[in-house]
Amino acid sequence: MATQHSRSAARLMMAPAVTLLLGWMLVPLVMTLYFSFRKYLPLRPEIAQDWVGFDNYIRFVTSDAFWPAVQVTLIIVGGVLAITLILGVGLALILDQPMWGQGAVRVLVIAPFFVMPTVSALLWKNMFMDPVNGFFAHVLRALGLAPIEFLSQHSLGSIITIVSWEWLPFATLILLTAIQSLDQEQLEAAEMDGARWPSRFVHIILPHLGRAMTVVLLIQTIFLLGIFAEIFVTTQGSFGSKTLTYLIYQRVLESQNVGLGSAGGVYAIILANIVAMFLMRIVGKNLDA
Repeated sequence: MATQHSRSAARLMMAPAVTLLLGWMLVPLVMTLYFSFRKYLPLRPEIAQDWVGFDNYIRFVTSDAFWPAVQVTLIIVGGVLAITLILGVGLALILDQPMWGQGAVRVLVIAPFFVMPTVSALLWKNMFMDPVNGFFAHVLRALGLAPIEFLSQHSLGSIITIVSWEWLPFATLILLTAIQSLDQEQLEAAEMDGARWPSRFVHIILPHLGRAMTVVLLIQTIFLLGIFAEIFVTTQGSFGSKTLTYLIYQRVLESQNVGLGSAGGVYAIILANIVAMFLMRIVGKNLDA
């Protein structure tokens, strides 16, 4: 049992880290809220830097590009989550099986997670999806088909593919860890009772993976809502691939008004919290299991 003295000492030792963390989060948030109510153009000091109230919020939300950007953001997040969870479960099951060179295979599968998003996007853009010299173009020509301009004709699908490739190793690693913690005696007992593999997967393995899948879902959603580098490198928001984050960047670049971008940032925070609360209601109960 911890004594009052030990609890006080623990709080005292944690206080600097907690204070630094709160400052790290709260200072940018407060500054974003402050500038969102101002017309702030740091590169054009000759223009009056006025207090405009909710004008920045109204301008941003009434823009023709706002709701399409929100829709594109949610489509990308949903597509990446579906792909990484489904393929992650499959890869985790495969990697859990005994095989020659198992350690090397696991390292190769996990390796894409350590590639920077910018490098990953450049790799896919130039080596795979280029309509002239890309790998897919050569394959299609070999089959007698015309090359496809993926980034212009299928921009959303291309971005979802790139981002899924980046995040699939993370999902695989978490799900593989969960599978390895499964009591093998349950599977052996079910097999001895005559249960086939699909039945064992649905009734034993999948429920056991529920908590790990919830963790993957929540963590990936937090990061995917702020996707930017892949779009900037590949399509630059063209061909219907403009997300909310990229729209904020574009509005600041066009107007040079940091206040307008700050208002967009507040909308992004609100969207992230709505999605997070929705996910916690749907799948958060698995964390208490």
